[in-house]
Formats: sequence, C-alpha cells, structure tokens
Amino acid sequence: MKTTTLAKSILVIAVLASAVTFTSCKKNKGVIKPEKNAKEIIIPCKDEGRSDKNYFRADAQATSQDMSLSREKALTAAKQRLAGLINTKIKSVTDRYVNETEVGTNSDFEQKFENLTREVVNQTLVDIAIVCEKNFQEATGKYTTYIAIEVDKEAMLNGISNSISKDQKLRVDYDKMKFEQIFNEEMEKLSEESGN
Repeated sequence: MKTTTLAKSILVIAVLASAVTFTSCKKNKGVIKPEKNAKEIIIPCKDEGRSDKNYFRADAQATSQDMSLSREKALTAAKQRLAGLINTKIKSVTDRYVNETEVGTNSDFEQKFENLTREVVNQTLVDIAIVCEKNFQEATGKYTTYIAIEVDKEAMLNGISNSISKDQKLRVDYDKMKFEQIFNEEMEKLSEESGN
C-alpha cells in the first residue's frame, strides 16, 4: 500500500515538474534575449540590401589593405549573393510555370528555359545598381567596404521575354502572361521573407 502511495506521489511530482517545464519553455519560445552586456552591431547597407517585390537586392562587406580592393571584393561578393538569389527564385518560377502550364516536353523545355534564364541573369548582373556603399578605415589601417546592390525585376522579366522571343522552340510553349503572374507571386513571397 505504501508502495502504491509512493508511486502515485512520484507520478504527481513528475507531472507537475513536466507542466512547469513545459510552461516555462512555452513562454520563452521564440524570444532570444542577448547577454546582459551584449551590444547590438549595426551593419551598414544591410537594410538597403533587402529584396522587395520590385527589386532583387543583396549586400556584402569586405576588408583589405587597399581601399579599391576592399570595394571590389565587396561588390563581387554582393553580385554572387544576388546571382544565387535570382537563380533560386527563377528556378522556383520555372518549376511552377512548367507544372501549371503542363508544357508538352517538360524536361526539354525546363532545361532550355533554365539555361536561357541563367544567361539573362549573367547579362543583367552587368547592369546592377549600387544602392548603398560605405567605406571605413579601421584602426589597423585596413579598409572595410559595405555595399548593397539591386536589379530591377522588370529588367529581368524583359530580358527573359526578349531571349525567349529569339528561340522558336521555347516561344511555342511560352505564355508570357502566365510566367509574369507566377514571377510576381514569387517576388511577393521574396518581399515577405525579407520583411518588406
């Protein structure tokens, strides 16, 4: 009898401990508190590097002994990030477009379309706009450049449409209005993900 009472008491204590742990975890869920003496670091050009529904954007920073090299490295890193972002988004648009339009030979169309859009992305990256640039000289004498760049969504869409119009095989299966609709929906998602 004492064993049953002891077992029940242990069970009640375990349930209460679990409830307290669960409640305290639930209250702190999603809230990250910095250490007591932690300082927030403000990164120049970070906000200007956030994409929205009209522009693909990226930011980067680089440090070098030479100021022009610092700038060039930051610009190159930002272009690489921008290219990755655009390629990922275009791949998503292409996949949705192919699935929703049920193109005749999906894999052939998709492969040619992806190759074409990759070329358009590379051409468009030549026409990027720098929306923020800040240069600093550190105490060590090195230079740090923060940079944010953007590409207009419309320039990307026009580049894709112009390239498709030159390819007779792709032009047959291309529905410009449908592609633009999907593209705009994906840009809205990108804007939401970026907090804009």
